[in-house]
Amino acid sequence: MMTVRQLSVFIENKPGRLCAATDILAKEGINLSALTVADTAEFGILRLIVDQPDRAREVLMNEGIVVRISEVLAIAMNDAPGGAVGILHLLSEAGLNIEYMYACVGRQSGKALMVVRTDDIELAEEILHRGGYGDINPADVYRL
Repeated sequence: MMTVRQLSVFIENKPGRLCAATDILAKEGINLSALTVADTAEFGILRLIVDQPDRAREVLMNEGIVVRISEVLAIAMNDAPGGAVGILHLLSEAGLNIEYMYACVGRQSGKALMVVRTDDIELAEEILHRGGYGDINPADVYRL
């Protein structure tokens, strides 16, 4: 597991806006490792893990797109039925709230990567470490 920097990109909920944002990143050679979209009637929040978070933020903001960088946890778990259950039990038993979670492309054989945002990232990291979830290589998340 490791703390990673995630981009939250605020885009209008209109046809082509998601395409435009990802096109900007592609043209700059920025590689996406994870992507999820949450939407409302008016706007969407595009959450991204990319190989160059600061550069991605800069190029998107230069195009007038609002971007925030925050920390989330990337956790390697067994790529098998119930792989996420151990993570969820540990966080639940500690009384931590999961704000959101989504899958991430990784490179560890037999492992899946889960991105998790909790109300206390440091405590979550400590609890998961004690629960046997070890450190992962940044290249496994950022796909460097």
